[in-house]
Amino acid sequence: MSGKETRQKIADVIARYNYEPNAFARLKAKESKMIGIIAPCLDSTVTSKVMMSIDRHLREAGYSTLIINTDHQEELELQYLERLWRMKVDGLILSATHLSEAHHRLLAQLDIPIVVVAQRYEEGVCIINDDYYGGKFVGTYIGERGHRQVACLCVDTWDEAIGVVRRQGIMDGLRESGVEDICVYLSDFSLEHACTQVSRILDEHVIDALICSTDRQALGAYKVIRERGLRIPDDISVISFGGYDVSELLTPQLATVRFDTEYSGKCCARTILKMLRGEKCDPAVCQLHIHRGRKRIDPPALVRRIFRQNMVPVPKNVQRGLTVHVSGFIMTA
Repeated sequence: MSGKETRQKIADVIARYNYEPNAFARLKAKESKMIGIIAPCLDSTVTSKVMMSIDRHLREAGYSTLIINTDHQEELELQYLERLWRMKVDGLILSATHLSEAHHRLLAQLDIPIVVVAQRYEEGVCIINDDYYGGKFVGTYIGERGHRQVACLCVDTWDEAIGVVRRQGIMDGLRESGVEDICVYLSDFSLEHACTQVSRILDEHVIDALICSTDRQALGAYKVIRERGLRIPDDISVISFGGYDVSELLTPQLATVRFDTEYSGKCCARTILKMLRGEKCDPAVCQLHIHRGRKRIDPPALVRRIFRQNMVPVPKNVQRGLTVHVSGFIMTA
């Protein structure tokens, strides 16, 4: 069989079976058109929505994504960062819960565009929510509504964005609005552990407000508070962060900070595409939007006062980073 006949036979087989070249084989090419995405989990509503937004916008630009779940394990994050780089993906997006020294050392060695999501990365490009001012808004909101015995269900400090930055904002907002009786308990992101910790809070303290780090924790709080025969918000007000759709199905509706996951994902995709084209990535700030349920309302004076810094340039020490303040709020009576 001649070379021409062989090529024709292969072409016939390709046409008959709708064969497409293996995506992983194409990674060996100079430009793979693949972006690696490393996520700490896929069962978080916020994380999954950001990942879906990133994937959609990259797909529209002709790129495919490889999404890896690390189950909050630092070692897996490091392993997959190196593994995806060796697979010659065009770029990497890391949605991390913590950036350790090992992360910084490895990221500095990789020679492809990298965008870090959800954690501050001063040596490179990052997309972050304004966790401090989101936390400060909630603390101030609770204090100015007259609550004086407040419990905070926080996560450990290994998650810098939520466990350190957001918590500090909450504490500053509470104290600046006159709240002094504050108890802090730690929980992970699971519903089960949140239930356990809320039970402890109610056993050990008398509170009139509970601030949860995530909507999932708040779901656990609703369960325990109702099992105790207490009423929300008559006996205890509950507020959290996340803006899960299920929060609108609770009675009463959960008060929650909704981060703009679609915009975060869009910014992340646009940023790594600009880096792939060799373009400069300037710091960007998104305006604040306030929502009650799904209805957008004008920011009250309180929020304008707290968030006026949203429209100022990013500090010089993070000029290489792209900081996105994307906070929408659901406020229920």
